[in-house]
Amino acid sequence: MSARLIESLTTTQAMAALFSDDSVLQAMLEFEKALARAEAQCGVIPKEAADAITAAARPREFDFSALAEATFRAGTPAIPLVKMLTEQVRHTDAEAARFVHWGATSQDVADTAMSLLLKRAEPILSADLLRLETGLSGLTERYKDTCMLGRTLLQPAPPVTFGLKAAGWLASVRRGRRRLQKSFRAAAVLQFGGASGTLASLGDRGIPVAEALSADLGFGNPPAAPWHTQRDQLATLICNCGVLTGSLGKMARDISLLMQNEVGEAIESGGEGRGESSTMPNKRNPTACSLTLAAAHRVPGLVASFLSAMLQEHERGVGGWQAEWPVVAAVVQSTAVAIASMAEVAGGLSVDPQKMRLNIEKTSGAIFAERAMMMLGAKMGRDVAHNILGSAVKKSAEEGRNLSAVLAEIPEVTAHLGPAELQQLETPERYLGSAEAFRKALASESGRADYDKE
Repeated sequence: MSARLIESLTTTQAMAALFSDDSVLQAMLEFEKALARAEAQCGVIPKEAADAITAAARPREFDFSALAEATFRAGTPAIPLVKMLTEQVRHTDAEAARFVHWGATSQDVADTAMSLLLKRAEPILSADLLRLETGLSGLTERYKDTCMLGRTLLQPAPPVTFGLKAAGWLASVRRGRRRLQKSFRAAAVLQFGGASGTLASLGDRGIPVAEALSADLGFGNPPAAPWHTQRDQLATLICNCGVLTGSLGKMARDISLLMQNEVGEAIESGGEGRGESSTMPNKRNPTACSLTLAAAHRVPGLVASFLSAMLQEHERGVGGWQAEWPVVAAVVQSTAVAIASMAEVAGGLSVDPQKMRLNIEKTSGAIFAERAMMMLGAKMGRDVAHNILGSAVKKSAEEGRNLSAVLAEIPEVTAHLGPAELQQLETPERYLGSAEAFRKALASESGRADYDKE
């Protein structure tokens, strides 16, 4: 991995490579090469100049340390980059050196380079999202009939199925993927406006050059106009990364709680170096969940930083645009590590249906108090039934007996509920309501179509 050690928990190998110095420099040079080719195609500069610029724009010819130091002095990487590239071209063709960066501005280079990186980031994220969806699809189908405690405010509640829980995770991930796809398409676009966003320096050939440049870089049609200080499309992508990472964090929180020893209903897959403790050999730590939760803690602040940087002045901003590069890189990489981590979890999660059943039984039927109350409420009124059940649950806990056994001794109850009804009261499969219908709706293709209509 090409990430620094301090960043090793915040990215993946693929994303670390994508946002490495080599990759960022390559993206900026790709803009300069494509610009020269587009301008030659439109008759703005000589083809020989474009060929010389393309030949000289090789990352290995650049001093990264010198470029970074000069960037700090210039306030943008484009200014020292263009100077270095111009010198490289001058070594072979002094005439061609005059046409380096012709008609562009520094922000055109930086924004388009970031768009290229985002364009390349999307398939990396999409591949891991597909793995995650596949894993969750398997879980929801495999455990559609597996009853477990519902938990509200971290306390035992009427039963649900693990299949329904997994379908909830799946649906949120699927919605997040669709939002990301749409926002990537809108945000990863060419930036080319020149000094004030009018391409005035190119006269009547500004738009043809922009179209040729955008096509050369693989973006397709360019945006309607330059977006130097209109950052809403990029902000939407960043916000959608934040929402998806939050959804993954919710999944990670649920699973890490299910992994607690006293709960023991699910556990991450192990493997070499995964989930170990440095001092306690007995432990299986929720490592992938912890990486996801760390990302979910980190990203909201980064999203807020990006949103605050949207307040950019007039045609070119001061400070706001310069704040974005590290924020965008950090958000995308954090989103990537959260997706990859939960894809690993979903693909190898070990679920214990017997422990789920045991944890239901440990409540001594208390979680079915609502069911009993509704059954009695239809006969004697909800308020009366609520008071009876409150006393019965308390007695059940004090005496260590099941709720159904206590209810069987209460004349007001037995007057309306027979032995068969009380015997089946604590059967979780008989109190799942619409759980399976909801699970199917969340996991089905029709659920996808409903979202597409939004």
